[in-house]
Amino acid sequence: MNPLEQQARREFLKKISAASAATMMMGEPRLSASEGKVDHPEATADTVILIWMAGGMAAPDTLDPKRYYPFEKGLDVKKILSTFPAIDTAVDNIKLTEGFENVAKVMDRATLIRSHVQADLGHILHSRHQYHWHTGYIPPLTVAAPHIGAWMAKVKGPKNPVIPAFINIGQRLEGTGEKEEIKAFTTAGFFGTEYGPFNLPFPEDAAKSVRPPKGMEPGRFANRYRHYRKLVDKSPHREYLSDFQQQSMIRSMDDAHRLLTSKHKNAFDISLEPKESHDAYNTSRFGRGCLLARRLTEAGARFIEVSSEYIPFVHWDTHESGHTTVKRMKSEIDRPIAQLILDLEERGLLDRTLVVLASEFSRDMIIEGVPGSNAKDQSRARADRLGELKHYGLHRHFTGGTSVMMFGGGTKRGFLYGRTADERPLVAVENPVSIKDLHATMYTAMGISPKTAFDVERRPFYATIDGTGKPVMDLFA
Repeated sequence: MNPLEQQARREFLKKISAASAATMMMGEPRLSASEGKVDHPEATADTVILIWMAGGMAAPDTLDPKRYYPFEKGLDVKKILSTFPAIDTAVDNIKLTEGFENVAKVMDRATLIRSHVQADLGHILHSRHQYHWHTGYIPPLTVAAPHIGAWMAKVKGPKNPVIPAFINIGQRLEGTGEKEEIKAFTTAGFFGTEYGPFNLPFPEDAAKSVRPPKGMEPGRFANRYRHYRKLVDKSPHREYLSDFQQQSMIRSMDDAHRLLTSKHKNAFDISLEPKESHDAYNTSRFGRGCLLARRLTEAGARFIEVSSEYIPFVHWDTHESGHTTVKRMKSEIDRPIAQLILDLEERGLLDRTLVVLASEFSRDMIIEGVPGSNAKDQSRARADRLGELKHYGLHRHFTGGTSVMMFGGGTKRGFLYGRTADERPLVAVENPVSIKDLHATMYTAMGISPKTAFDVERRPFYATIDGTGKPVMDLFA
């Protein structure tokens, strides 16, 4: 990481930390006085599963195929738009790229948006763009903005009072190179601890998270819980928390204790899944995360995020060897995503479950940001002509046009929306969909008005910035 990037990240963290500290001193956020004037739409979904392709999934190499050239030494990189050929899908007018053969078979259940756009934030940081996507707000802010999952948990409440309303699967918050930046948006913000995510970085270990320590009998566990609760209630650090935040923390502990003593905790144990079903998902940690998401949807979770995990220069963060890395990523995600859709459908859950596949931005072979942006090029594979395989791939961040895929939750089936240009720059040229409008669409599916607001520091804080997000109604059946 170069010195400019390090300084930008330090400034980002400093401002986010200040906002988080200020948030902990706030009182309880209450519905804005204007809430009575807000008409909530009729919900078409009860649950959201966000399949998060962390790191910048390149649309031209995945969901939006363009002109393709196979690897050849000496090939001019300006000619390359896609590094995978297009394949047919279950829908005549929709093609995907090679490696998505299983997802292609379920495209007749999907709505595919090819015109999602992100803001040009100047110097591109994954931390800033992921914060913007997950909260709807561009940092830094004077308060800690809640994750979209926390909004769902706060406004809708739990579907099953025992199952956490907001569950985050697959993302470690420690040891991934940018743990502080990830923590900045993976929170409930000013809503309080009880609406924050239940973090399960390793799906195969999820069952351990909802069991008392091995060898500890129920009575001893309950007694330890009572003492721990009392300790938190009388913490010497209480002066740094508002009464609301203190009580929110205690309520989150109560929720956790209730889960630990409930039969519903079996939903977290993917080892209970029949072998044939388990094997269908067992391509990677991400695949097992999709299986866990399906089980938790059945159990009554409200919002589930399954992440391919963001680690700098790993997975979808393809700053070099892009083609090789994306080929591997497809082998890990293609079958589990398709199986998740088929399983939800078979169980009668897809109609009321909105599944959204998204990433913080796309990628291009030669453009960083958008045309005219002053974003610094972070590619490690700079070359005018292909010299070796590591040069072959889409290595630059691109915010001008990317793809989002939706299944279920009242959305149309086999539907294509929006378009990007056929030649570079591959910007959205038809029906652009911003982050706030995409969020408004997700909130609308869940029966939440995008104008919903809570008073924070005596001013309203909206589900979509200033309440201006507009749902894309053409996406609904």
